[in-house]
Amino acid sequence: MSFYNPVIVCGIVGWATAQIIKFFLNLFHNSTLQIERLYGSGGMPSSHSSLVCAAFVATARLVGIESPVTAVMFVLAAIVMYDAANVRLEAGKHAKQLNEIMERLLALDGDIDAKSKEFKELLGHTPLQVFCGAILGLLIGAVFPLG
Repeated sequence: MSFYNPVIVCGIVGWATAQIIKFFLNLFHNSTLQIERLYGSGGMPSSHSSLVCAAFVATARLVGIESPVTAVMFVLAAIVMYDAANVRLEAGKHAKQLNEIMERLLALDGDIDAKSKEFKELLGHTPLQVFCGAILGLLIGAVFPLG
């Protein structure tokens, strides 16, 4: 028995494509090889947006734009992109501030637990990163072979 779901595969292709682009943009922009950019969150373009937009378009192509399933995929995509550009972006800003506070406290008092792990700062996306990820996902969803 084989399992193949073109919507899932299309979404994964959207995610992977965005991650690969993110890796190379980071390599060219910062001249550093960061393997984490192949799977990590944050950065340009948004792989979350690419995934949900690719899956949304694939669903629309398979079952029609008027299908309730397509409507659910649209709502899911909107929630994911809103979260990426707002909630997770703000959480990353908070993490950055907390890391700076811990650095200052450590500089003042060396007895503070220096082993405490830094908070991850690159969590969300700017609206431009979300937009670029969405466009990438829409294009992948439009050209991905479904049958």
